Amino acid sequence: MNIQEYISSGILELYVYGALTEAESREVSMTLKEHSEIRKEVEEIEIALQKLSSAVAPTYNAEAILASIKRKLSDKSGSGVINIERKKTPWVSYMGWAASLVLLIGLFFLFDDNNDLREQLNSEKAHSAEMEQQIADARDDAKKTEELLAVLRDKEVSKIPLQGQNVDPGAYAAVYWNKKENTAYIDAKDLPEPPRGKVYQVWSLKLEPLTPTSIGLLAEFSMDENKIFALENANESEAFGITLEPEGGSESPTMEQLYVLGAVAAP
Repeated sequence: MNIQEYISSGILELYVYGALTEAESREVSMTLKEHSEIRKEVEEIEIALQKLSSAVAPTYNAEAILASIKRKLSDKSGSGVINIERKKTPWVSYMGWAASLVLLIGLFFLFDDNNDLREQLNSEKAHSAEMEQQIADARDDAKKTEELLAVLRDKEVSKIPLQGQNVDPGAYAAVYWNKKENTAYIDAKDLPEPPRGKVYQVWSLKLEPLTPTSIGLLAEFSMDENKIFALENANESEAFGITLEPEGGSESPTMEQLYVLGAVAAP
């Protein structure tokens, strides 16, 4: 600890005036026990404040008051009014008032600056926590990206491109099918955003006779940033198609809403 910087920071004056929080006061109290220089500084601050209080307090001449009372009691013809003489306030008292006022103003601004500093520190802590969370999220996203690339580059994975159909010729998707693990990864980043109340449904197709089997929905499409969805597919698929269906999906595909379609290449 730099003791001189700590003393000049103004925290000891705030401590003597009771302007610190309970936690800050405990911290200063512990510091006083550890450092005699700081303890001595606090004692000098307390002595200075006591002197200021004594200097600005109104003073009375006790001897003059007693003499006036005796005089009035012995003077039967007097009016009975006792005059209490008050000392004229010496110029040093006015100096004391001025010094006290300056000290209080200084402490006010010091206390205000202390509050601003505390708020700034809290803001910095919140910003730091947010940055740490963003870094953690970025690392997590990077790890997920590496895992996904490893999956897509696996030799056991077959890529099936799905071309746009009449409803949207510009649409495109791709299926990365791992037959060994019965998993199909749907890359749907080139599909348009589904309207409210609608959802994309993925179908595994047998061609002769045409037999569609749903393998799942592309749920929360707008919330998924990379638009890659993992679905289970244990079917002997000969083709894949994606249709737009009412929210919750359908038992059979709505052919008028067939967005993309692609056949599995022969081995």
